[in-house]
Amino acid sequence: MFIDKLAAGVVKVQTPIGPRYIMPSFLQRLYLIWMFRNFPILPHAVLSQREQRLIDRMCSEQHFASMAYVDHMDEAPVIGTIERRPPVATDTSMQRRQPMGERSAGLAAEARNGS
Repeated sequence: MFIDKLAAGVVKVQTPIGPRYIMPSFLQRLYLIWMFRNFPILPHAVLSQREQRLIDRMCSEQHFASMAYVDHMDEAPVIGTIERRPPVATDTSMQRRQPMGERSAGLAAEARNGS
């Protein structure tokens, strides 16, 4: 399995429009096998800056494609998977709310003053 990945392995990149596959060079495959030595799936955010640049460069240099449109890609061993999820939009309505402790303290003070 290791030899197969070294000889013809691909990297799977999860994108918002579905998985895409890139074919790294031999030296890139060697580095990527080391990078994925402990985990088969890594989020893009946990990679070092050097590793992020490598993945970004490989994605921009190659026109990576989905498995369905590439001949014999289903036979290629996957070295690892990079999760590239878009940033989550923050909900501004949640930021304006007061913590529960402040609200209950205000209600208790109002109750004492009203009695």
